[in-house]
Amino acid sequence: CGGAFVGLDKIVGRRIGKKSLGFRMGEDSPEASAEEVQPKQKYELLSDVQPEDLIKFGLIPEFVGRLPVVGVLQDLDEAALIEILTRPKNAIIKQYQRLFEFENVRLKFSEDALRAVARQAMARKVGARGLRMILEELMLDLMFHLPSQKKVKEFEVTREMVDKRNATL
Repeated sequence: CGGAFVGLDKIVGRRIGKKSLGFRMGEDSPEASAEEVQPKQKYELLSDVQPEDLIKFGLIPEFVGRLPVVGVLQDLDEAALIEILTRPKNAIIKQYQRLFEFENVRLKFSEDALRAVARQAMARKVGARGLRMILEELMLDLMFHLPSQKKVKEFEVTREMVDKRNATL
């Protein structure tokens, strides 16, 4: 089972007695804000997760008992999301390119467009799973209208297109 488990770090922090989860002034500084969890601190806290923390988080004990290993993964960065978009044999970008080949159109994505898609996934906090959703939103109109444009042989998706589509949502 995987997921973001938002708030689990705070449960672990309370259990182990770390009051300072934000920008630390001292080990137990009352000025530290629980809202400003730094990624490194969050990772360290989640690395110490115990079954009791998962139960307090809301998972039922019977389910928690079936989790023999709990691992913590760091968030995917922009570069990793772009690799997921483009590198695997069945990458989503390659799938769209193949679809457009059926219409005799060579589909390209600018590097800036790929970065914009990755940034949207990060901003929406949807990770790699959200890449398809973002591309579906972006490509829907194009897939509908492009077949009627018989003179178009090549089409490049740009950052401006990604940003414009995101602004309308």
